[in-house]
Amino acid sequence: MTTEAAEAAGALQAHRPMLLGLAYRLLGSRHDAEDVLQEAYLRWLGVDRATVAEPRRYLSRVVTRLAMDRLRARQTARETYVGPWLPEPVPTEPSPFGPLDRAELRDSLSTALLHVLERLTPPERAVYVLHTAFDLPYAEIAEILDRTPEDCRQLHHRAATRVRQERRRFTASRSERERLLEAFLAAARNGDLTTLTSLVAADVTAWNDGGGRVRSARNPLRGADRVVRFYAGIWGPRREWTARRLELNGEPAILLTRSDGGRYTLTVTAAAGRITGVYVVGNPEKLPPTE
Repeated sequence: MTTEAAEAAGALQAHRPMLLGLAYRLLGSRHDAEDVLQEAYLRWLGVDRATVAEPRRYLSRVVTRLAMDRLRARQTARETYVGPWLPEPVPTEPSPFGPLDRAELRDSLSTALLHVLERLTPPERAVYVLHTAFDLPYAEIAEILDRTPEDCRQLHHRAATRVRQERRRFTASRSERERLLEAFLAAARNGDLTTLTSLVAADVTAWNDGGGRVRSARNPLRGADRVVRFYAGIWGPRREWTARRLELNGEPAILLTRSDGGRYTLTVTAAAGRITGVYVVGNPEKLPPTE
């Protein structure tokens, strides 16, 4: 590596945790986020860095625009994805996003929120993440997106309204989610339909992301009866599973491993003492590596 390349890499490395956190929140994929950072590095290497007054702002702009390009391309590719699409689970203990991943930023990493953000347009998602998670003013966001501050304000208002509507379904505290998660899995493994039913909301929804690579429900499961019977069936007492507790996306999670080596991550959302959402990722391309 030349001295110039080493200096460029060093400048990028100084901002890497923030940029990785930004790219992941925009894309919901650690793999895609890493690719975006690599492309951003190549662009950073080719620019006249003497003309860049603020490397962090410049790199944030590049990463945001590259991520938005990927989001637009992915909207077309998503049409051929088999079954529901969920964000790629990321271990956050320890965090890959470094010291900038403060406690108050953890909420913007949750699977439930990232799933909601998938329903926004790329500009809405970018403005929401930049303003809400990274506290950038609208004037700076406008420079990044080549829009007016007022336009960015309106985009954020639309995005925040959508998120606020959905967040009514995941208001439970971390300790409450952890309790419900543990109880849900225990009841499912015991085949206890009565307890399972008492743990979930009447309008609970479950998403199972297998990506066509493992057996998984091809459509979201809606309603307590369907959700309870499905998980009691696949995780019941006649099934062989091991469970490991861990933290994914800043929230309590369980990694389930079948006797044949198949792995699935499980997280839940909850409100008013009941589980409102179940998120299971089994697509092996999305799962964290085994230890």
